[in-house]
Amino acid sequence: MATAGGATAAPQAMDEKARRTRDLLASFYNTDPSAAAAAAAAPSPARPSPAAASASSPLDSINSTSFDPDVYMNVLVQQSNLEALLQRHVKMAAEIKNLDTDLQMLVYENYNKFISATDTIKRMKTNIVGMEANMEQLLSKITSVQSRSDTVNTSLFDKRENIEKLHRTRNLLRKVQFIYDLPTRLNKCIKAEAYADAVRFFTGAKPIFEAYGDTSFHDCKKASEEAIDLVMQHLQAKLYSDSEPIESRAEAVVLLKQLNFPVDNLKSNLLEKLEDCLVNFQNEPTKASIGDISKTFRAYLIIFPDSEKRLIELAQALFSNRYETVRENLRKRIPSTDLLAMLRSLWEDATAIDEVIPEAALPAFSLETTRYIIRQHIATAFLHLQSEISDVLVRTPSTTKLEESQLQTSMETSKVKVLQGCIDLLQEFHHLIDGNTELLVKLRDLIIDWVQEGFQDFFQRLDGHFHMLSGRSKTPSQAMEFVQIDKVSTALVLMLAQLCVFIEQTTIPKVTEELASSFSGGGARSYEYGPPFVPGEICRLYRSSGEKFLHHYINMKTQKISKLLNKRFTTPVWIKHKEPREVNMFVDLLLLEFNGVVSEVKQILPGLIRRHRHSDSTGSTTSSRSNPMREDMLNRSNTHRARSQFLENHLAKLFEQKMEIFTKVEYTQESVISAVLKLCLKSLQEFVRLQTFNRSGFQQIQLDMEFLKTSLREFVDDEAAISFLLKEVNNAAHERCLDPIPLEPPILDKLISAKLAKIKEQSPNMQ
Repeated sequence: MATAGGATAAPQAMDEKARRTRDLLASFYNTDPSAAAAAAAAPSPARPSPAAASASSPLDSINSTSFDPDVYMNVLVQQSNLEALLQRHVKMAAEIKNLDTDLQMLVYENYNKFISATDTIKRMKTNIVGMEANMEQLLSKITSVQSRSDTVNTSLFDKRENIEKLHRTRNLLRKVQFIYDLPTRLNKCIKAEAYADAVRFFTGAKPIFEAYGDTSFHDCKKASEEAIDLVMQHLQAKLYSDSEPIESRAEAVVLLKQLNFPVDNLKSNLLEKLEDCLVNFQNEPTKASIGDISKTFRAYLIIFPDSEKRLIELAQALFSNRYETVRENLRKRIPSTDLLAMLRSLWEDATAIDEVIPEAALPAFSLETTRYIIRQHIATAFLHLQSEISDVLVRTPSTTKLEESQLQTSMETSKVKVLQGCIDLLQEFHHLIDGNTELLVKLRDLIIDWVQEGFQDFFQRLDGHFHMLSGRSKTPSQAMEFVQIDKVSTALVLMLAQLCVFIEQTTIPKVTEELASSFSGGGARSYEYGPPFVPGEICRLYRSSGEKFLHHYINMKTQKISKLLNKRFTTPVWIKHKEPREVNMFVDLLLLEFNGVVSEVKQILPGLIRRHRHSDSTGSTTSSRSNPMREDMLNRSNTHRARSQFLENHLAKLFEQKMEIFTKVEYTQESVISAVLKLCLKSLQEFVRLQTFNRSGFQQIQLDMEFLKTSLREFVDDEAAISFLLKEVNNAAHERCLDPIPLEPPILDKLISAKLAKIKEQSPNMQ
C-alpha cells in the first residue's frame, strides 16, 4: 500500500510543479491580469475549474485563486502543534527558494534567446545590403537573352519546318523499304533458324499489312504470310520434338503465341510428357538431374502460366512417391548414413524446386515427412534390436537337451547382444545429429528427444517381451498371470532373471552415460510429459521383473518336483506298506531333479556352492545313530520306545530355537538352490501329513529322509535348515503313524551304506 501511495503521489507532485511553471510564465509574459485570470479560470479536460478546485482543494493548496491567508493561518494554527508549524515553515521556505530559482532560470533562458534573435536580425540586414542592385542586373541580362532567342527562332522557323518534313518522309521511305524487303528477311531468318527475329519482323509489319495490304503491298503481304507459315511449321515441329531442349520448346510456344497460334490445345499433351518425364526420373534418377526437372518446371510456367496448379500437383506427387520409397526401405533396417544420404538429397531437390514453385511448399512438406521417417527409423531400429535379443533367448537350449556350458554361453551371448546392441544403436543415431545440414539442424532437438524416448519405450517393451517369454503376460491392471508353464523352459526363465539384473546394473548406466555425453539437450518435448528417458524408473522396473522371474523359476522347479512327490505319496497304500529293504526309487528321481537345478543355476547365476557345514546345529548323523545311550533306549519295549520318542519330539519342539527357513532369495547359486530345496521339502512335509502310515511306512520315510540328509549336503551350504526340514518330515510321519517305531540305527546305517555302494557302482567316476 505504501508503494502504491508513493507511486500515485509522484505524478501529482510533477503535475503541481508543471502547473506552477505555467502560472509563472503566464504572470511573466501576460500584461493583462484579467486575461490571465480568465485563462487560468477556463476549465479543461485535464484540469478542474477553479471553483471545483477550491471546493475540493485542501488547506495547503496555496496556489488556488480563492486562497485566503488569514483563514489559512487560523486553520493551520488550530490544527497543528508547534512541531508541525516548524516543519511547515521549513517546507514553505524550501518551496519559495525553489520558485525563486525556477523564475531566475526562466528569465536567464529567455534573455539569452532574445540576444540570439537580435544578433540574427543584425546579420540578415548586413547580408541583404547590395542584393537589390544585383537582382536588377540579372533581370536585364535575362531579358536580353530572351530577345535574341526570339530573333533566332523567327529566322530559322521556315527551315526547321522543311527539315522535319524531310525527316518524316525519310522514315516513311525506310518503312516502305522494310516492307518490300520483308519476304527476303524472313527467308534468311528461316535458313538461319532465327525464328525469334522472323516473328519480330513479321509482327512489326503486320499493322501495315492490315492497313494497306490490298494496295501495292499485296504481293509483299502474300510472300510474307507464306514465309511466316513456314516459320510456324518449324516452331510446331520443334515443340513436339523430344530431342529439343525444354528452353527451345518453351521459346517456340512463346513465338507461336505472338503469332496468335492456338497453343492451349497443346497444353494437355505437353503436361502428359512432363508427367512421364517425372515418372522416369523417379524410377531412374541417374538419367536426369533435379536441375533439369527445375528448368522444366520453370519453362512450363513460362509456356503455360495458367498451369501452375497442375505443376504444383505434379511436384507434390513426385516428392510424395520418392518419400514413400524411403519409407519402404525402412522396413529393411538400413544404416543411418544411407538414410541421411537419401533424405539430404530429397531436401536439396525440394529446395531447388521450391525456388521455381514456392506455392507447392515442398520444404515444409519435406521437413514434416522427414520428421516422420526419422522417428520411424529410430523406432524400427529398436524393434530390430528387440527381435535380435528375442532370437538369442528363444534359442536357449531346454533342460532335456542341455549340454555342458551351453546355458553359460547363451547367457553371455544375451548380455553381449543387449549391451552391444544398445551401444551400436547409439552410434547409429549419433549420425542423425552429427550433420550440419539445414535439415538436421532443424530436427536436432527432436531427434535427441526421440532417441531418449525410444530407449525408454524399448526397455519397457523388452520387459513386457521378457514376461511373455517366461509364460507370464501383463494385463492392463499390471497383474501377472501364468500361461502354459509346462511349455516354458525353466532355464530361459532363470536367464531372464539374470538378464534383468545385468540390464539394471550394467546396461542402463552405460546407456545413461552415453545419452548424457552425446545426446544432451533436446527439450522439444512438452514439459507436461516429463523427461523422455528416466533411468531410475527403468531400473526399478527391471529390479522388480528380475525378482519376479527368479521367484517364477523357483516356483516352476518346485511345482515340477512337487508333482513327482505327490505321485509318490498318493500311489502306494501307506497303511499296508511292507518292511523297508532299500531307499525308495523316488529319492533317486528327486536327486536327479536337484542335479538339474544345480546344473542350470551353476551356468547362469554367479557364486559357488560352499561346502562348509553347520555341524553345531545338526551334529554328526553317524554319531547320533551309533550313540550307545540311544541304543539302550531303543532296546526297550516297542510301546515304551514309541511313547518316549513321541514325547521327546514334542519336548524338542518346545525348547528348540526358532529357525528362519524361508529368507529373501538372492541372485546367487546358493540362495536359489536352497530356496528350491526348502520349498520341495516343505511340500514333502505337507504330503506326508495327508497320509496315514503303518510301522513299515513310517520306517520307509525315516530311511528316505536319512539318506536325503546325507545326499543333500552336496547341494546347499545351509545344512541346519535342511536338517530341520527333514526332521519335520520325519516328525510329520511320526505323528501320522499308527505304530511309530523307528528303525534301529545299525539297520538304518546298513541300508544307507548299501544304497551308497550301489550308486558308486553305477557311477564309478562319482566323487
